[in-house]
Amino acid sequence: MKKLIPPFPRPRAAAAPGSAAGARLGWLDALRGIAALVVVLHHFDVLRMLPFGGMVWRNFDLGVFGVMLFFIVSGYIIPASLERRGDVRAFWIGRLFRIYPAVIVAFAAAIVMLPAGDGSVALLRTGDDLASLVANGLMLQDMLGVINGMNVTWTLCYEMVFYFFVTALFTRGLHRHSAPIAVAFAGAALAIGTALAPQLLITELGSVRLLLLIVTPIVLLGFWGVLSGNRKATAAGALLLGGLGLVLVTLNSRAVAFETLMIFATMFAGTVVYRAQHGTIGRVPALLACGSVVLAGVLVGWLYNRNGVQESTWTSGWKAWSLSYLAAWILFGLFFLLRGRRFPKPLTWLGAISFSMYLLHFPLLRTVGPPLGVPPMPESTLGKVAWTAIFLTVLMAASHLMYRLVELPAQRLGKRVQRAADRRRPAVAGAATAAAVPDAVPRRQPEGGEGRGTGTAPAPGEKASVSG
Repeated sequence: MKKLIPPFPRPRAAAAPGSAAGARLGWLDALRGIAALVVVLHHFDVLRMLPFGGMVWRNFDLGVFGVMLFFIVSGYIIPASLERRGDVRAFWIGRLFRIYPAVIVAFAAAIVMLPAGDGSVALLRTGDDLASLVANGLMLQDMLGVINGMNVTWTLCYEMVFYFFVTALFTRGLHRHSAPIAVAFAGAALAIGTALAPQLLITELGSVRLLLLIVTPIVLLGFWGVLSGNRKATAAGALLLGGLGLVLVTLNSRAVAFETLMIFATMFAGTVVYRAQHGTIGRVPALLACGSVVLAGVLVGWLYNRNGVQESTWTSGWKAWSLSYLAAWILFGLFFLLRGRRFPKPLTWLGAISFSMYLLHFPLLRTVGPPLGVPPMPESTLGKVAWTAIFLTVLMAASHLMYRLVELPAQRLGKRVQRAADRRRPAVAGAATAAAVPDAVPRRQPEGGEGRGTGTAPAPGEKASVSG
């Protein structure tokens, strides 16, 4: 029986599988843990507690640093996950069960914990519940002119569109062209800057609901294709999703154009690093491509993130954007160089619970603070330390519980669904659409099954980078 995608060679066995896998993936876990903690501290407003916080805020943005670090890691790992599987349907089943259960639980908890007037949770609180549910359910709300159901979920929208792009490229056999794609996005960011107005489609159509009526059936049809197991339907569905993603990114993103385009340049540059590491692209072309993206990321801040535009990027100015973007790449590069080493367990544990931390930190911040009289921020040093310790302890405990009780069971369920789908209708295909990537990141057996996490994770790519 023919398969959807030609089979990929199994990763070469390491001399000491457990230790080798832990060493190779520990650096990614540690990066995710750091990125999640930085985003948490950014929303915790930690800089207001520091005597030099004002100076840091003017020149460095913790939020940009954290989410860009997440996006780099996502770009490195998500295409690897798809290519390692060699099966588009298996990839999407894994993605859906990795992201949606945790997001749904986080939404439910936030709605229960927070009053209707709390702006950090807007799902079912916008005045148009149907549009809110549909757009956030598709996880495309930031591209559809709908308020994010939770203020932190905007990054998941970019992750979702990146999955569209990666799937379309893979089914067309173009997935190895990450370097020119990354450079193209970066070049477009430099060229367009702020010239392209946000949400042009809504402006032309004059209605968010009308846009939803157009987009929703396209997305559902695309998902039907990539989940069908049929070669032609998979290719058509992937192309439909990829084309829709490109239209939404260019014509209807909420963010300013240079920010949107640099996010995708960053993710594809992360893929370039993976390809260079595993020998499918030369080191010199990879360095040139990544260098171009990093340079563009710094330059767009200097060129465009000023004169009021910084209010759209939620930064203090061009230095905050540019230095934070550069720092994210520097830290990623440092950890990449140290990828063969073992990292402290607390960091890799933070990486495992990073998705739950990302989803829960804002609702918990708004829930834990009022009973303790925060805000206003404690004035004494002891009060600040105590408030920080209490919040982080509650957050990490809640995130660990969600990781164990929601994330892991959902991923195990996703694997059962995938096996059932394969039994009912094995993926079939005709000609090859993509070549294998040698020396893929090895799969690790879970401690009960997990996705992209610490030593308890089966494989990279099973966890949203912020999402991701």
